Amino acid sequence: MNDQPGNNQERLAANIAYVRSNIVEAAQRSGRSPGEITLVAVSKTVPVELVKIAYNLGVTNFGENRVQEALPKIAEFHPQGMHWHMIGHLQSNKAGKAAGAFDFVQSVDSLHLAQALNRYAGEQRKRLPVLLQVNVSGEESKEGMTLEDAPMLARQIAALPAIEVQGLMTIAPLAENPGEARPVFRSLRNLRERLQDELPQCSWQHLSMGMTDDYRVAIEEGATIVRIGRAIFGERIYKGASK
Repeated sequence: MNDQPGNNQERLAANIAYVRSNIVEAAQRSGRSPGEITLVAVSKTVPVELVKIAYNLGVTNFGENRVQEALPKIAEFHPQGMHWHMIGHLQSNKAGKAAGAFDFVQSVDSLHLAQALNRYAGEQRKRLPVLLQVNVSGEESKEGMTLEDAPMLARQIAALPAIEVQGLMTIAPLAENPGEARPVFRSLRNLRERLQDELPQCSWQHLSMGMTDDYRVAIEEGATIVRIGRAIFGERIYKGASK
């Protein structure tokens, strides 16, 4: 692979345009405005130089899976109007660093983690936007609260003063046919509708669901945030410094 800057720019420009056109088509198919959908470019293992190129091509939201890998990128590149999202599993002992560095935490999967984030965000006098991660499919390999526990946990987390619950996030099981993810996405949307009734003090504006293989289906089922890595940056770039 040729890593010349000009080639990277052309490749990313083409990939981003392709993803955006798919977002528009999926939104229109479901009678939605494409403006309702936020593209989060998943930049885990991606060098900050490529993040800068994507930003200059109009992408303003980036997702990272690991705090330690993300911190140097965020320190180097965080222009006004750009938002860094924590989308991977977050351990409570990393909550302080995450609350300080990230603009948004999409992977709050327990009351314990939410309480830790609340404590650190409060110390920094900020209100941290979060999503509650729900393991809709029940896979043991997936993080997230269960559908059954989500309403009770949502009520407890919504009461934390330095946490702003804005919606829900899920990861669908891997499947050869993206349509197989549809029931998972629909279940998350149904849960949001229930929580909107039970906890109207929260906006519940966001459903973060859909990745490279299934984001079109997710949009048809109501996604407001899609998390796209491979379709933008290509296959993961694993380097010693990223581990």
